[in-house]
Amino acid sequence: MTPKVIIFDFDGTIADTVDALVSIANRLAVDFGYRHISPEQLSFLKNLTSREIIKYSGVSLFKIPFLVKKVKGELKNKIPELKPIPGIKEALIELQNEGYKLGIITSNSKENVTQFLRINDLNHLFDFIYSGITIFGKTTIINNVLRQNQLQPQEVIYVGDETRDIEASKKANIKVIAVTWGFNSPEVLAKQNPDYLIQRPSELLKVMNSGH
Repeated sequence: MTPKVIIFDFDGTIADTVDALVSIANRLAVDFGYRHISPEQLSFLKNLTSREIIKYSGVSLFKIPFLVKKVKGELKNKIPELKPIPGIKEALIELQNEGYKLGIITSNSKENVTQFLRINDLNHLFDFIYSGITIFGKTTIINNVLRQNQLQPQEVIYVGDETRDIEASKKANIKVIAVTWGFNSPEVLAKQNPDYLIQRPSELLKVMNSGH
């Protein structure tokens, strides 16, 4: 069975949020006790997995949900300035025209995502948006989405820009397309063995039409 539903991560995959998130993270560094992220440091972090980044930051796992909540709150004010990844809108329209059902799973807030989609005229492209604060628990959210939409794992493919997206998809037994235009570097994504690794949004349709 070929996938008919494509689930996208939001930050770094659809929305170009990396710079905004880094500036927010730097503003919160003192409050949460981690080091300031310089441009050099960002290059270093892009080559680490999500787990390695948390370990490296020294932020306790207990504090992370509070940090994520604070970041989402601050990001709300920046939504009007954020831009979609170049080429992603055209790719999404093509996919929808081919009959694929599109959705979003994000650790950002549903409110932020909805506002961004509305401002950038992307809201009509998505059938669902699921939001949840889980650092490593995206698998749970994926499984909930499958259950609520009565989908089989083989009917779904996930698109994300971080190692944790690959990890979660594999645990949920769904195929995953890793994209190199978001947070993690192509090298660290490749090490996680995604089903596909792509450089540009225009490659999405090629992958979907490749017959799996």
